[in-house]
Amino acid sequence: MSKTLEIACFNLESAIIAQEMGADRIELCANYKEGGLTPSFQTIQDVKSKLRIPVHVIIRPRGGSFEYSEDEMEMMKQSIRFCKEQNVNGIVFGCLTNQGLIDVKRCNELISISKSMSLNFHRAIDECIKFEDSFQTLIDLGFHRVLTSGGKSSALLGKENIKKIQLKFGNQIKIMPGGGIRAENLNDISLYSKCSEFHSAAFANNHEFCDSNEIKKMKQILLIHE
Repeated sequence: MSKTLEIACFNLESAIIAQEMGADRIELCANYKEGGLTPSFQTIQDVKSKLRIPVHVIIRPRGGSFEYSEDEMEMMKQSIRFCKEQNVNGIVFGCLTNQGLIDVKRCNELISISKSMSLNFHRAIDECIKFEDSFQTLIDLGFHRVLTSGGKSSALLGKENIKKIQLKFGNQIKIMPGGGIRAENLNDISLYSKCSEFHSAAFANNHEFCDSNEIKKMKQILLIHE
């Protein structure tokens, strides 16, 4: 089975490094400290013009909770429309209710203007009170992929839950482990989870630029598992 490595990139330089080192796809974000926010339109344009590999853009107007106001929803919709204009390959978002459930209504609002792009639900899933049931909700909504650490603080700690979800839902939606994945633990997570896609920021000592050696090592690990 072919294995995919997605690299979270927080600037154009990292996106170029990721492509050169063999990454299969990037998730384009801004503001690492906030957990990843929507990058500027200029950054989206610049990255899309420079990269040949697929680019997925996070749609998240602020840090904190995943409950959004009407004004924030309008900002997210504007970002999605811009991504469509730029032929971005996919978008990454997640909306929850104040009860910690998937906000089906708000997700549908965003999905309705995103039909041509890959739909990816981010780690908001790990804050859902009904973690396992939430995956069926996302399948019913039409999401193609879910980024998850298995409801834990890292994919390594959540690998048991990730494996369980992969076995139950992996033939209906892509389960992509993420959260603290690096070359030192990717082998363990890949073999244990049986997933085919993995997400990493590939940081070494700098929480702004991805590390070329880290990406190279992770790609080598995944190639061995194919």
